Amino acid sequence: MGPPSAAFRGDRPVSEWAFPPIALLDIDDDLIAVGADLEPATLLEAYCTGYFPMPVGGRRIGWFSPDPRGILPLDGLRVSRSLRRSMRRYRMTVNQAFDEVIRACGDPRRPNGWIDRRVIQAYTQLHHLGWAHSIEVWEDDTLVGGLYGVAIGGLFAGESMFHRRTDASKAALVHLVEQLGSERPGTLLDVQWRTPHLASLGVVELSRQAYAARLARAIELPAAPAFAPPDRS
Repeated sequence: MGPPSAAFRGDRPVSEWAFPPIALLDIDDDLIAVGADLEPATLLEAYCTGYFPMPVGGRRIGWFSPDPRGILPLDGLRVSRSLRRSMRRYRMTVNQAFDEVIRACGDPRRPNGWIDRRVIQAYTQLHHLGWAHSIEVWEDDTLVGGLYGVAIGGLFAGESMFHRRTDASKAALVHLVEQLGSERPGTLLDVQWRTPHLASLGVVELSRQAYAARLARAIELPAAPAFAPPDRS
């Protein structure tokens, strides 16, 4: 295998790294492969095929395809009365402080942190190219929460979120759903795993094969306006 090529498929750069179709995998483990790189073309190819990266064993990059996979149906988001009250204190924006959001998500003091310098650099580059996006939550002029992820067509692959005030990360998720639009059939909001916290917000699970089918349809859809891909015309 070689480095990413300069070719494009539609508006996406094409990587020379090949990822096996997840619908054909017969592997119980969520970790499918190790290696490759974090170049923009590699990351986009991975997400379009159903994988996402996380560092494993120090310097190595692992490629994950959980089975089952956690997704949030846009019409299934649960917003409690307490969350609605909290949101009145906050102001939400899109792509106004990506660098600050990803650094907060990668704070080494966070337990079980996995976002290292390589990940921050890779997704910051992807943001500058128009593929990675952030939601920011502000209290007055102070950043108190947010999330970031990758948008390709109708897919938004959530990567990480953080909060410094009560419900600030949940408020970011609510704003993300509003930007994606529950009236857009086929949109896929991927959250990787269904944790108890995410389950309380409405996250459900799909089998790897069901996720693959949903993904194939989602990436062919037009992107939500807030997450439109770069214009190469």
